[in-house]
Amino acid sequence: MKKFTKLALVSSIALTTNAMAMQAMDDTALSATTGQDGLSIGIGISKIEIEKLLIHDNDGLVSDGAKAAVAPVLDANGDVVTPGTAAVIGSLGGTNKAAAIVIKGNGISGDANEKHGIVIGANYDNNGAYLLTSRNLADLVIDSDAGTSGTGGAFINVAAQVSGLDIKIGEIGVSASNAENTSTTSIRRGNDDTNYNAILSGLTLKTGKMDANIQLGAAPQGAMIKLDTTMVGGLEIKNLGILDNSTKTATRTAAGEIFIESIKVTDATKKDLTLKQDISIIGKDDASNGYIQIISHGGAKDNYIKGIHLGSYDRTAGAVQTTSIGDMEIQGLQTYYGAPQALGGTGYQQGAKITISGH
Repeated sequence: MKKFTKLALVSSIALTTNAMAMQAMDDTALSATTGQDGLSIGIGISKIEIEKLLIHDNDGLVSDGAKAAVAPVLDANGDVVTPGTAAVIGSLGGTNKAAAIVIKGNGISGDANEKHGIVIGANYDNNGAYLLTSRNLADLVIDSDAGTSGTGGAFINVAAQVSGLDIKIGEIGVSASNAENTSTTSIRRGNDDTNYNAILSGLTLKTGKMDANIQLGAAPQGAMIKLDTTMVGGLEIKNLGILDNSTKTATRTAAGEIFIESIKVTDATKKDLTLKQDISIIGKDDASNGYIQIISHGGAKDNYIKGIHLGSYDRTAGAVQTTSIGDMEIQGLQTYYGAPQALGGTGYQQGAKITISGH
């Protein structure tokens, strides 16, 4: 889940970077043409390609085989603020050497991810039913406001509408990191291709239209980012392959793989997916380092997992040497967060609270 959240953050950075290249109208010019002060931006991008994405872990895994357990940090309600770590006995093979999570092209001829790790475009399924009326990838309306002293003062409000997205992700693996780049001609660091193991053979995510509200400066809405929208058509993950390279031998040269044709997530008994999330960036205090907090609200969800295969899967030729388990259906999945009142908490709350922090 953390890796998908990181991917979502990287995608938003890519959108922001492209938006900065557009010429902005000032408040006076905009007011004269629309009768409304503020700033409107339409991001008319049809596709975003990323050749390779690397997340470097600069100190690797500690080489000491025995580590003491660290207790999690809890808030006043007993909810986890900073996750703890379990005690590890024995050697895990850590070397304290830098390595990277790598998303790169899958090398399949003619595939959208042949030479690009991430390809993001609009979801044109169902004759454009998942696109904004403007047909832009995203529309932003930006206003600044003085706020009140009781809610932290001035802030910028960004109302965002995003078209349904078709996100194609190539191969995901782990590799030794190259040394940090000291060149005066390039900032690329990269990875050691001779020390690389694939983890995921790739996947595709299809989303519907989404609305979000972002507040920078103060956040009187209660969080920096609020999602409160219905994703038309739900969320679909296709062609997900999970690899196990540890099973490769001299005679069994293909990695073992769990291959899933598709995963669909919707509200229980519905075809759409409700998204209600509060996303905040929490600063460091005496008890813990800073972290990202994501609180999800909402009701039960239905999940349908189609085509579960075990063995080795050749994407270009179809399933080979696989055992098909069939399909799996999960109805009415509901998660909760918070501690029970008997333990001093405020009781169980529907949804989930996720924290992302370094260590």
